[in-house]
Amino acid sequence: MKEKRLKWIKAAAVRALKTVAQTAVAAIGTSAVLSAVDWRMVISASLLAGLLSLLTSAAGLPETKIG
Repeated sequence: MKEKRLKWIKAAAVRALKTVAQTAVAAIGTSAVLSAVDWRMVISASLLAGLLSLLTSAAGLPETKIG
């Protein structure tokens, strides 16, 4: 059981980190120049997306067949 839980945690963390990175790229891409990037918004949106990804993973991760 512990091995399954660790596999789920790893898969959920990888998925959340990818989501955070994708959200950051999208948020940064909305600015015309680097100096116009609202970094607080990028960080906030990215962290929220990561949290939502973890919560979504609680419903189940197909790659782990758990949840």
